[in-house]
Amino acid sequence: MLTIRSLVVLGLLWAMADASPQSRKKGGNGRAKTAQQQAAQIPQGISQATDGSMILDTTVNINGLDIRYKISGPAAGFTAESGVPGGAAAAGTPGTMGLNVLLHGDGGQSFFDFPNQAVQKNLMGVAVLAPNKNLFWGGGSGLQRTDGVAHAQAVSDLVTKVLPGVAAFNASDVSFTGVSGGSLLLSGFFVPAHAARFQGSSGGVLLNCGGLPPQVDVADTDATAIAKTRIHFQSTQQELTSLQPAIPQAIAAYEKLAAGAGVAADQIGALQTVDNSPNGGHCEFDEKDFVSGVQLMADSFSAIMQGGNGQVAGKNVLNPVVGNEKLSFKAGNKRSMASALRSKLTRQGPYTEIHEL
Repeated sequence: MLTIRSLVVLGLLWAMADASPQSRKKGGNGRAKTAQQQAAQIPQGISQATDGSMILDTTVNINGLDIRYKISGPAAGFTAESGVPGGAAAAGTPGTMGLNVLLHGDGGQSFFDFPNQAVQKNLMGVAVLAPNKNLFWGGGSGLQRTDGVAHAQAVSDLVTKVLPGVAAFNASDVSFTGVSGGSLLLSGFFVPAHAARFQGSSGGVLLNCGGLPPQVDVADTDATAIAKTRIHFQSTQQELTSLQPAIPQAIAAYEKLAAGAGVAADQIGALQTVDNSPNGGHCEFDEKDFVSGVQLMADSFSAIMQGGNGQVAGKNVLNPVVGNEKLSFKAGNKRSMASALRSKLTRQGPYTEIHEL
């Protein structure tokens, strides 16, 4: 029987640009299938989460983009229109639970793993799949995310316009989690342009193994919202070489936005925190593996973002950004985010085809 991890590795990342043609599955025209096409072969529908709650996996078109997403929570938290058995809430009805919306890294691994699926401290989990042939949030590659504006808009519209028809949740408690490329979209495009849309929310933004300074103009209303937003930057000692300068640049940029809005240094230090103490590679927060490292951060979300003690694997990660802007790294990996992840995953076995759940 296939595990969830195996399901994802079943050829999904083999379709990326740096995978060898011999290892990629072919489409009907003889060409290699893209990661997006392979992902489309993995069935959607309703299933059970690790904590016994329900998962709805479905697709909606937003601004011309097909956005596949998963949302997990108690059956009673879904609307009758969602199709989830036991869902009875009326569309648009506010609920008591908040949301933790996750954007995966390049290739989609964390979407299918869905590490935030279990309800944690009253947050329903959401994971969103990038609408890109390579499953890259923001499109492009590396630090150049050419479709960042459109993708950020789609995520914003998903949360504010689509999800209220699917689940009854508290719109004043919405958080976002980024993983690698997902963190690039959040920090570079989503937060700078859409923070005001979520102003008043008690949620925050957890940026794992990735970060960019704002890549778009920041309106005064968004700057004001950012200055009140809880943000945590989490990296590792052996972060990818390309990200080692980008993450500190993002830290400095967000600290500057808060200071420019009149927030005192001690308050900035409480709202914006940073850590890169784990002695691991890209996203290996447990110092072992990408998948288990990302899972560790998902399991530690409340400890980091919801007023917890900041302890992750026995370490306090809540270091104020003030005075800690210039992170110290060890020699990093020069590969792309996608190829680094693919290399880690394919060590487990040469999976080259898609199977159903």
